[in-house]
Amino acid sequence: MADLDEALGILQNKARRSILERLVREPHYPLQLAKQIGISQQAVMKHLKLLEGAGFVVKMKAASNKGGPPKNIYSVQQAISIRIDLGPDLFQCNQRILPAGGPLKLSNKLQGEMVNIAEVVSGRKMIGVGEGAHHLSAISEAIENIDRERDALIALHQQIKQRVSTTVDTDFESYEQRLVVHNILESPGSKFNFREFARELKLGAKDTEKLMDEVRARMVRQLAERRGQFIAGSQSIELPWWAALGIDPTENQ
Repeated sequence: MADLDEALGILQNKARRSILERLVREPHYPLQLAKQIGISQQAVMKHLKLLEGAGFVVKMKAASNKGGPPKNIYSVQQAISIRIDLGPDLFQCNQRILPAGGPLKLSNKLQGEMVNIAEVVSGRKMIGVGEGAHHLSAISEAIENIDRERDALIALHQQIKQRVSTTVDTDFESYEQRLVVHNILESPGSKFNFREFARELKLGAKDTEKLMDEVRARMVRQLAERRGQFIAGSQSIELPWWAALGIDPTENQ
């Protein structure tokens, strides 16, 4: 299984994308691919070797139609999804593995009409072209609707992040302080890895503790100033700004 960096490196090549586009439809011989794509068979073989090494394609021996010795034929077996979102205050690059299993198993993850389609085709090895086109059209429309909603959510996420970034630039003086806050904002529901953060900035334990104290104090003051709230406590009490974010500062220490 190729990791994200390897997958992106492989898919950046147009010839390899053209090969995969044909192999997902049906298995092909290298000579077929060379003729269709318009490159040499030697070049096709180099691309196929790379794709096979990364787990994108597999090769099998198939009998020749002309009665000669069996020849290698290639097909796609791996199913992944790569999503890239890029813009001001926005960068997400994720690789997701598509769920395995037949239509009936997948129906547990679906809703509405898609469940009905999964149940209708479950257990059937062959589906007519007309019926298949009807189902695929409905699924494509559902995917498009989900994508439109996802696009809107990503845009809303970006708008909020831009407004927060303005606040961060105003309220936090040093680059290190701003980096802490941006790291928290990237995954507000996740545990903040203090050890990894300190390693990235090459900070010792004392400097890291001082930095976190500065950020904590600034966030508590910001909470009071912008919401008009009073936060009571003695000078010796360290108010847990991280508690509102679900973050445990002792995690990963």
